[in-house]
Amino acid sequence: MALPLHERAHSGTDDALVRLTPEGAPLTFNFEDLGKPFAPAQVVNSLIPSRPLEASENYRFHFNMTKCVGCRSCEIACNEQNGNPADIRWRRIGEIEGGEYPDTLRYYLSMGCNHCLDADCVRGCPVEAYTKDPVTGIVLHSADACIGCQYCVWNCPYSVPQFNAARGVVGKCDMCHGRLTDGLEPACVNACPEAAIEIEIVNIADWRENYIAAESPGMPDANITISTTRITLPKSSPTVLEKVDNYHIRPEHAHFSLVFMTTLIQAVAGAVTYMTAMHQLSPVSLIALVLITVLALNISVTHLGRPAFAYRAVKMWRRSWLSREVLFFGLFFGALAALTGASVAATLHLYPVPQIAFQLFEAGTLFFGGAGLVASACIYLVPARPAWNMVHTPVDFLLSAALLGVPLPFVLDKFSNQLAPLLNHFPALHLSAPRFLAADASLLGASVAVAWLLNLAIKVVRLKRSSIFEEQASYNLLRTREMLPLLIATFTSVNLAAGLMLTSHFALALASATVGVLLSRYLFFVSVVPLNMALTYVRRQAA
Repeated sequence: MALPLHERAHSGTDDALVRLTPEGAPLTFNFEDLGKPFAPAQVVNSLIPSRPLEASENYRFHFNMTKCVGCRSCEIACNEQNGNPADIRWRRIGEIEGGEYPDTLRYYLSMGCNHCLDADCVRGCPVEAYTKDPVTGIVLHSADACIGCQYCVWNCPYSVPQFNAARGVVGKCDMCHGRLTDGLEPACVNACPEAAIEIEIVNIADWRENYIAAESPGMPDANITISTTRITLPKSSPTVLEKVDNYHIRPEHAHFSLVFMTTLIQAVAGAVTYMTAMHQLSPVSLIALVLITVLALNISVTHLGRPAFAYRAVKMWRRSWLSREVLFFGLFFGALAALTGASVAATLHLYPVPQIAFQLFEAGTLFFGGAGLVASACIYLVPARPAWNMVHTPVDFLLSAALLGVPLPFVLDKFSNQLAPLLNHFPALHLSAPRFLAADASLLGASVAVAWLLNLAIKVVRLKRSSIFEEQASYNLLRTREMLPLLIATFTSVNLAAGLMLTSHFALALASATVGVLLSRYLFFVSVVPLNMALTYVRRQAA
């Protein structure tokens, strides 16, 4: 016990110091002992486990809501420990409140990564940048492996991973893994003045059976990924506690590169399917489709924080839909290029191409194109984004392919016909043009357009009537002053495309349908409201 100065007394010699205890007994310190070695200090810390983990156990956070005062010391300590800028917070403070004046309640939430037992970030990552430590259960992230695709951001129901645009990678809380394994507290635990955060040991099997202690007002359902964080709640109260930021929704990122990439690749897949069905595969049209595919694939790479490492994205094709999309569209491009090369070679009589080769290339193009469309749609079927996680998403992607794929061959056909006079001067380069029948496509194109409009209309109605807050919030975003005109323009453009299809004005129909699909895809990205923990009234936008 430290004693005040007035309780010190000298013994009359220079080699000793006498300190009086509260009971008056003297304690003598000999200066001769100062140079002698001492036993190392032992730090006793009750906020981290004092025993090692057993095989059936993991570490987890325990957050005591009754102690938290919302001082944000944990946020600041986390950023300082990890060298993050102020707008990226691996640990965040949120607020929940309820009641009516004067009987009101407010509490705070503090959340880092929940190190879930069934972590969707681990399952969805296309490059295996996430691993679950087999000893501690901590979900670790490798910045070296990360390509910055941000798929984990979409998958996590707590929006824990955050993209660092300056570095081009995602980052998240790792429970200060290095400190913890060295026997030190994580930065947030150490900084909390009220000891509201601590590290505990959890039995994995027992927690899977009953994880009710992970539930809290202002948090997504723990059963989505089985969060391991244990939350101590205040005593039961008749007051219903809600997020303070419930009515402060905002648009998400537009992801323009994905808007254009998905639209272009769907148009190509739809056109190839229609041309194959009509037996009207011409070399000129195929060359144009190959060029559009090259453009789409190059645009898709710009979405990545580290485009130079895009090749890694196929690594986890066994479990990640993003990896499957990259794989299937890559094979689609290969099959389409092979089909185009064979068609050109046969037309120019460069070398004989066996019929079986044409059939294999056609089958591969159709299969991988369809598989790519399905994989692309499944990327967005994630529980963490309810407005995406609906049957309307794959239906929209497939119908968009048909909506754009029916008129596109007619535009390419017209281009081929206009190119024919020029090629007549070079007989060796003359490539035959297809002859599509407008009557075959008019009714089909118009019917697809009507189906596309119905799918979007039904989705909007379902969002409006949904009992899920995030889906209702998506509808409320769609009816804002900024988005409602775009939604109306979407319906108008596709409706106009249907009419133009019926009158066989396919070039105008393609232009109108393309505008409608691009607008709807933009709204698809910006109007989604993700699951998240409660935040505050004023939220800083992460980079």
